[in-house]
Amino acid sequence: MGLYDDANITTDQFSNLALFFYVSYLLVEFPHGYGMQRFPTAKYLGTAVILWGLVTALTCVCKNYGALVATRVLLGCFESAVAPSLILITSMWYKKKEQPLRTGIWYLGTGTGTMIGSLISFGFQHYKSDTFTSWQIMFLVVGIVTMAVGITGKKNLPRVNLHCFTMLTLSVVFLLPDNPMSSRLTPSEKVWAIERLRENQTGIENTHFKFYQVLECFKDPQTWMLSLITISSNVPNGAVSSYQATLIKSFGFDSKTTALLQLPSGCVSIISILIATYLAGRFDQRGLNIVSLLIPGALGGCLMAFLPGESKAGKLIGNYLTNCIGSSLPLLYSWVAANIAGHTKKVTMNAILLMSFCLGNIIGPLTFRQQDQPDFIPAKITIIVTCGFAAGMALVLRAYYTWENKKRDSEAEAVESVANEEFLDLTDRENKRFRYRL
Repeated sequence: MGLYDDANITTDQFSNLALFFYVSYLLVEFPHGYGMQRFPTAKYLGTAVILWGLVTALTCVCKNYGALVATRVLLGCFESAVAPSLILITSMWYKKKEQPLRTGIWYLGTGTGTMIGSLISFGFQHYKSDTFTSWQIMFLVVGIVTMAVGITGKKNLPRVNLHCFTMLTLSVVFLLPDNPMSSRLTPSEKVWAIERLRENQTGIENTHFKFYQVLECFKDPQTWMLSLITISSNVPNGAVSSYQATLIKSFGFDSKTTALLQLPSGCVSIISILIATYLAGRFDQRGLNIVSLLIPGALGGCLMAFLPGESKAGKLIGNYLTNCIGSSLPLLYSWVAANIAGHTKKVTMNAILLMSFCLGNIIGPLTFRQQDQPDFIPAKITIIVTCGFAAGMALVLRAYYTWENKKRDSEAEAVESVANEEFLDLTDRENKRFRYRL
């Protein structure tokens, strides 16, 4: 849309903008984790949404590289609160088998955003003005709409069926309750909403920060396996999300056509998320569904990297298939929600998971180098390799959970029962009755 020319930036500087966003995202994850535990979760999330919208709107006045760097850093700071907040909120309301699909539902915003963004981009490319360029008015409109969503105004949730709850998670400051006890459910409904989660053995919420749970999180092998899966799967995700328009345009399409050709990317993301998260919840299998999404992603990388230059359709299909990779993220979110118990440990793990997400997204755009354009073959090969590694690590983690569950089953008779241990804020390693979901 002319951003390169208007702001006088290069391909390498554009990669750096993605880098700065994820570096700031990474640096504030632990402070956000502490803030989410100490303050009402939904209000904390809503504040971040409003500030994110404000900075997005202000991006319209950026006409040089330095100004764009400043807004990208601030966007990273505010966006980094969103996913961990929603993971916590989902785990407060849903059983483990229900969590994958519910996480997938709110994560549909990624694919939906791609589609809406493509249409907005196409529409504003027909806008001509001496005052605002097309990309400036686009940032302004999207930012204002986001701020409006952030402050949507009722004091609390109306009484709704829990299955509808996640559809409201973006209308946050006044509409979304911080936990079941602060909702507008009746007292008996609140008890029911909490009792139904007893089988999760992960508790609901605890505002007391427990440092020993932080240390346990860092010592837990699953923490680092989840981290490696997230980093490796988000190297291609970062590359594709930051450079989707650049890749499609490199196949020989003009800017307006490129905007429209991003629509199927959103469709692929939505369909793959819904199918994978439904199957993960239906059969209680998260690891295998992560692998099933990484395989078409790697195939897409192969099509983009190795098809001859004149095969536009094949390369375009390959680009669309790589959107399956990012669809594995809600499964990782729900894996953490199901398998990490202890509120402080869960908050810490969410921070590590999102920091790992950042590292992958920092590395991904850096594989797109100025000297490799227009084909960017090394970046496409990186997509293939990292998908293979992530799939392998997902199978290793699944095997670890299977081994740990069998070990606990063999020791079950020696475990003493404790009244209401499901709500005592015990970690998954403290509670020997806890079983990991595969």
